[in-house]
Amino acid sequence: MFDAIAPRYDLVNRIMTFGLDVRWRRRALRDLALPSGSRVLDLAAGTGDFCRELEAAGMRPIGVDLSFGMLANARTGAPLVQADILRLPVPDASVDGVTCGFALRNLVDLPPFFAELARVVRPGGRIALLDVGEPSHPVVRFGHGIYFGKVVPLIGGALSDPAAYRYLPKSVAYLPEPAELVAGLRRSGFADAGRTLLWPGAAQLLVGSRDG
Repeated sequence: MFDAIAPRYDLVNRIMTFGLDVRWRRRALRDLALPSGSRVLDLAAGTGDFCRELEAAGMRPIGVDLSFGMLANARTGAPLVQADILRLPVPDASVDGVTCGFALRNLVDLPPFFAELARVVRPGGRIALLDVGEPSHPVVRFGHGIYFGKVVPLIGGALSDPAAYRYLPKSVAYLPEPAELVAGLRRSGFADAGRTLLWPGAAQLLVGSRDG
C-alpha cells in the first residue's frame, strides 16, 4: 500500500493537512531538543520529510522504512535503509535520538517497538514520535471527525490510491488511548515521557528521554 502511494505522498499530505504537517514536524524537532551533530534515526521515514528537517537543524539523520517505494521517492541526502523498525540493524545505545512520524497506528504491537527504541537510544538520548490525534474541544472534534473520516479519503482517492486513504481514518482505531501510550513508553525506559496535543488537535506528540 505504501509503495503505491509513495509518488504523491508528500502532495496529499500537504493538501489534506493544509501544510500543518510541516509545522508539526518542526515542533517535534524543537521538543527533541538535541544539539547539532546528533545522530538520529528517523523511523518509518517515508519520503524523507523528517530527515530533511533534521539535516537543516545540523543533525545526522538515517532514514529507515520497510517500504522500498517510499525510500525510492525520498528527497533527502541522508542515508536510507530498508528495514523493519521492530528489528533495527543498529547496535545497542548507538544513537542520540529517534523520530517517527505518523506510523504508530500501523504497527501490530507497540510494546516491542517501544522496547526497540529503548535498546538503540543511548542513556540521556531523546525520542519524538508524531501521530494523529483527536481534538479535545467537542465542536472541533466533531468537525475533525467529518473531515478526517469523509473528506480526506476523497482527497486521497482523487490524487492517489483510494483504498489507502480509506484505510487512513480507520487506522486511528489501532492507536491505544493517550494515557496508555505514555505509560508504555515509561515502562520501556523513558520515565519522563509525556504527550502534547498539537493545534488544532489533529496530531499528538510523544517525547521522552532514555533513562540513564
